[in-house]
Order: sequence, then structure tokens, then C-alpha cells
Amino acid sequence: MTVEKPRFIADSMLGSLAKWLRMLGYDTEYARDLDDDSIAKLAAKEGRHILTRDRALASQPGATMVEGDNIDSQLRAVNVRYSLSLDEGAIRCSACNGALVDLPKEEATGVVPKGALENNDTFWKCAACGKAYWKGTHWLGIMDRLRKLNLA
Repeated sequence: MTVEKPRFIADSMLGSLAKWLRMLGYDTEYARDLDDDSIAKLAAKEGRHILTRDRALASQPGATMVEGDNIDSQLRAVNVRYSLSLDEGAIRCSACNGALVDLPKEEATGVVPKGALENNDTFWKCAACGKAYWKGTHWLGIMDRLRKLNLA
């Protein structure tokens, strides 16, 4: 039996958390411009769990109050409720939540910095916004943080 990963919608106060959840491989919408009622309706329609710092919104079914002020405490709080883990094959665009698709190295020329092209063979791009990704030195920092949080 396969357990389906939770899908999230994060309120306007949790933009950084939304990005980190996407990097872990979780489909996470960021409701930057939606009011509480719209967030609740969208969550119900799309089967998403609400992540919020707003007490009124936290009273909605399927909502989680995220009280921490820094990303580590926020990730820990969500992990306690949803048992998060890194899924490298499901990483999403940190900017828009789009799915990442392979970007052949020859097509990455002119899209990624020269140093990234010289030092990497594997690239991805967002199918929605076109942003390019690769595992550069920043990836080491991301992985270090995730390991310290027992998420990788």
C-alpha cells in the first residue's frame, strides 16, 4: 500500500517554509495574496493541508498552526505532524511550485552560469516558469540543514 504524500498550502506569513517544503519534494502552494476564506476553500478543493501562523485560519479542518519564527523550528513543527522526508525525485521549483524536468546539459548553455555548466552534468528546469536548477555548492548547505533536522 502506497501512502500519498501530503500537499500543502502555506499562508502569506510562511513563504520561506513553502520554499523549503518544495525543496523536500512536497507540492506546496504559497497563498501570498489570498484571504483566510479563500485559502480554506482552495485547500478543501485541492485536498491540501493548511500551514498558517494565523490562529483563526488554524481552526480550519486540516490546518496546522506553525508558531516558530525561524525556518528550522517551522520545519520541525511540520515534521512532527506530517513525518517529512526528502524525496529528491520529487523536488519542486522553489519559486513557483512547478514540476522539475530534465534539462540536457547542451540545452543548459546560456541558461546557467558558466561555472555551473563546467562543474555539473545534471540540470533541471521548472516546467512552469523555466527556472534552471543544478546541485551546486548551495545544495551542500541545503543538505547539511536537512540532515541536522533529520529530514535527509
